[in-house]
Amino acid sequence: MAKLTKRALEAMTPPEKGKQAFLWDGELRGFGVRMLPSGLQTFVLNYRNAANKERRINLGRFGVMTVEQAREKAKVKLGMIADGDDPADADKDPHHQQTVSALCDWYLAEAEAGRILGRRNRPIKKSTLAMDKSRIETHIKPLLGSRLAHTLKVADIEGMQSDIVAGKTAKPRGGGRGGVTTGGPGVASRAVGTLQSILGHAARLDKIESHPSRGARKLAGKKKQRRLSVAEIKKLGAAMRHAERNGESPVALAIVRFLALTGFRISEGQGVQRHWLNAGVGYVAFPDTKSDAQIRAIGPSAAKIAASQPARGNNPYVFPSDITDGHFTSAKACLFRLCASVGIEGVTPHTLRHTFGSVAGDLGFSELTIRALLGHAAQSVTQGYVHIDEALKLAVTRTCEEIASLLDEEDKAVFPEQVERQAA
Repeated sequence: MAKLTKRALEAMTPPEKGKQAFLWDGELRGFGVRMLPSGLQTFVLNYRNAANKERRINLGRFGVMTVEQAREKAKVKLGMIADGDDPADADKDPHHQQTVSALCDWYLAEAEAGRILGRRNRPIKKSTLAMDKSRIETHIKPLLGSRLAHTLKVADIEGMQSDIVAGKTAKPRGGGRGGVTTGGPGVASRAVGTLQSILGHAARLDKIESHPSRGARKLAGKKKQRRLSVAEIKKLGAAMRHAERNGESPVALAIVRFLALTGFRISEGQGVQRHWLNAGVGYVAFPDTKSDAQIRAIGPSAAKIAASQPARGNNPYVFPSDITDGHFTSAKACLFRLCASVGIEGVTPHTLRHTFGSVAGDLGFSELTIRALLGHAAQSVTQGYVHIDEALKLAVTRTCEEIASLLDEEDKAVFPEQVERQAA
């Protein structure tokens, strides 16, 4: 018998009325196609279960399903048989009919409706769901989406991780907004984490019988240690002054400076709303962050930047977009341009956050205080009264003003023509 092909199936002749015709694959034992007098062709799998009882199951119709799709499905069923399961019984059990793709869709729908709880037993945040959806569509579905969830093994999960690292799901940037999808240990590890979370919720809520990825090991992420040196902070300040004279967006420059003076995450800095800001007292009251609602102290120079931003109609943001009703979103690109103009390499918005914490450490503040500065330890709000520890006020003020001083310090070696023009 030869291997089943599309051409061979199309060449089959319908049997006489009341009979069936079969064509079997010469490579995968038990896999074949059954033809009825009407001409309908259905892929089938013949096998013996653990009790040595001969059984036959339908895999799908030819035309709706390709030969190769049917072959892959047959392999999955044969794998179940090797594990002692009986696909004929499993097909009657909804636990055994869940594909990884279907579970991902179920998870997103349930989580968006607030019926799946995340950290601190609260509904999963929209920002987290957006990242989950990106990993699902970019990595998980292309690599494992067609697999039956209950057949997954640790090797499959770790294999997906290796494939992402190798760049099998990488793709170039499209015509719209958004970055390039690449591989790497960090991306792969986060994709595994998302899949494990989905499977864990599915097992807990009885969508599948067990958690098939339990025990899979995630690659250790590389901890970001990059900070700007004193010389680099001065260069960044010079680059900002030069860019301001050469048409760079004033909103983008303000955000970059604000991030450098606060240590805020870029999503926090760009998304600050006016009614969250109390520049006079020196704090921003975030209703929701990565660590829930927080009061974050800011220094005088940072407060001055935020308070001086012009309002744009009814836009509620401190740093409004000039083309939508949302907030400005291109500060990251501006930071990259600034650093490139003065030869500073390996900088991301997180570098500014790490620099803020490092400068605070250089000034002698404790690790606990620095964690509070960066929002790892929330300040309290009780009955409308905002309490910010005096030691924290001192730390944020000294750190903010130290960085502001370095950013404002002239450096003739960076853009000498600019300094000469200012002197003239």
